Amino acid sequence: MSSGLGKSAVQQYKQLDVSTTVESASPHRLIQMLMERALQSIGLAQNMMETEEIAAKGAHIGNAIDIVNGLQASLNHKHDAKMAANFDELYGYMTRRLLEANLQNDKSILEEVENLLRELKDAWDAIAGDPLASVGLDEREEPA
Repeated sequence: MSSGLGKSAVQQYKQLDVSTTVESASPHRLIQMLMERALQSIGLAQNMMETEEIAAKGAHIGNAIDIVNGLQASLNHKHDAKMAANFDELYGYMTRRLLEANLQNDKSILEEVENLLRELKDAWDAIAGDPLASVGLDEREEPA
């Protein structure tokens, strides 16, 4: 087997594994996966800044922006409009800062967005084990 064919098979297997993971994931886990991917993209963009690989930096920042936009689009404004509006503003801010980081080649802005997203992910992870918290119900309340 040629090395090109072997690499192709490995890539196909990885893609299949990712597809299976996504298909079987809960909505909560999908959000976690998106946040993990955005953080990974921001980290890669930071590395590309250090090595002055401008095109790759832009691609990774663009990927992070796409993910943040996807998170923003997934907000449920019907469940808690005020909270959704707050997250909408936060995601909008993150997108603007990511654009600025790319234009200004400023690693500190990437670190700022990374910290904001990590805090958000940590909070999201904390409610993963509490199904009532993820839908905004208190243990004592009955669903309406």
